[in-house]
Amino acid sequence: MNTRSLKLTTLAVAAMMLAGCAGSSAASTEPADLEGGTPAAELRLGYFANVTHAPALIGLQEGIFEQALGDTELSTEVFNAGPAAIEALSAGAIDATFIGPNPSINTFIQSGGQSARIVAGVTTGGAALVVRDGIDSAEDLAGTTLATPQLGNTQDVALRSWLKDQGFQTDTTGGGDVSITPTENAQTLTLFQNGDIDGAWLPEPWVSRLVVDAGAHVLVDEADLWEDGAFPTTVLLVRADYLAEHPDTVAALVQGNLDAIAWLGDNADDAAEEINAKLEADTGKPLDDAVIDRALQNVTFSADPHAETFQTLVENGLEAGTQKDGSIVGLFDLRLLNEALEASGADPVSAAGLGEDGL
Repeated sequence: MNTRSLKLTTLAVAAMMLAGCAGSSAASTEPADLEGGTPAAELRLGYFANVTHAPALIGLQEGIFEQALGDTELSTEVFNAGPAAIEALSAGAIDATFIGPNPSINTFIQSGGQSARIVAGVTTGGAALVVRDGIDSAEDLAGTTLATPQLGNTQDVALRSWLKDQGFQTDTTGGGDVSITPTENAQTLTLFQNGDIDGAWLPEPWVSRLVVDAGAHVLVDEADLWEDGAFPTTVLLVRADYLAEHPDTVAALVQGNLDAIAWLGDNADDAAEEINAKLEADTGKPLDDAVIDRALQNVTFSADPHAETFQTLVENGLEAGTQKDGSIVGLFDLRLLNEALEASGADPVSAAGLGEDGL
């Protein structure tokens, strides 16, 4: 298995986002023919070394994906945040990726509905704004500097939207009432420890790392901003042309995701150790037990992508100034997922009118 790391600078991502805004906003709603195609010789899969991507980590660590894919060769790439993964997906460098919802929305709108489809959910919850001592309310954030994983990623959009709701102005160049500095997660921890930033809106395990290792406290748990605390953190996104050409391979990947989620539910006592083993392999260092235990308490693994939340996410991205307006009808193709769920006796999930679900 070939694992490589791909990183983008904030400037490169900003240029990519601006270039993408020239695309059509009219989304294609033509569904892929899932009866045709051939099994792929290779599946190139992206994911992040985050606890919010635990089904990906377990799927690789336990050989679940390789078993599901059979003769299809699996190769992987590790990303820091969604926009970098989207650039690789758009360039054809990877075929599918575990990713946050906002970059998925961005690529779909910017491509006029041609680029990719969400084929399954992965994780809900596990994101928060953590801050230094002395910041105890939104009003205390005036004049501060906060970090996010990358410009336009899901946590970046969440922070910008929340700050706007609190009456603060921000911009994508770090100006405004609160300065937002998109920064790689590991560097964010160092900057916070050195007192160079005042907080960050992050996914797990970085929320827990700043809390446990650096003395931060949670100012906003994103779960508190959503009905029933359910908001999508990670989904499984596949290139639209790959889905059309190799539906059987995508079905195998979807099944692997379901099997990895089931493994996490069935092996709760071993989950932290196995996730940590993969994190160590990818990053060179495992998490402290207190960090990973805290992180796992804040996430839920589910194949339901919560499509009903995505129009709100679009509105948040527009508020944040990190995406263009456009339709997301056609973003979801959950037919393969629902076939697998039906075969296992589980309830199907809805695309909420935003694509295909076979219901």
